Amino acid sequence: MMDGSDQPSTHFMRPSAGERLFNRLFGFLVRMGFGLSHNFMLEVRGRKSGKIYSTPVNVLEHKGAKYLVAPRGYTQWVRNVVANKSASLVKGKRREEVSLRTIPDNEKPEILKAYLDRYKTTVQRYFPIPAGSPVRDFEPLVDRYPVFELTATTDEKSGTS
Repeated sequence: MMDGSDQPSTHFMRPSAGERLFNRLFGFLVRMGFGLSHNFMLEVRGRKSGKIYSTPVNVLEHKGAKYLVAPRGYTQWVRNVVANKSASLVKGKRREEVSLRTIPDNEKPEILKAYLDRYKTTVQRYFPIPAGSPVRDFEPLVDRYPVFELTATTDEKSGTS
């Protein structure tokens, strides 16, 4: 998480108005239960406000573990996850409470490669190297992309109203 100056990285790619609108519409669909198997709404408590915020995410399954990668960098949801170390993954009536462990920079290259290779259609624009690049090409990029390992803290539940 450091940029070499002993300060936390602040790399962040701000979404355009069109991307914000798309995320709202796509988030609504995911919340209703639509989307691919890796699409979820991430709900996390605000570190200052205490309010619950949500954003659509892709959950990467890699070598038996689940990960969240922040392709835009150090977004507000990332800062909230760092502060809380827990969140919820929601899709339709399913809700799973998870704890999140920050992945150290030396473990990120392989996960970043897997993420970009798997979701290149939707995330390639956030990476300065093409999908299919060797793992070593991700090494200089690790401070730009927060990565978290997800661990279920409760059994997945179906919501009932």
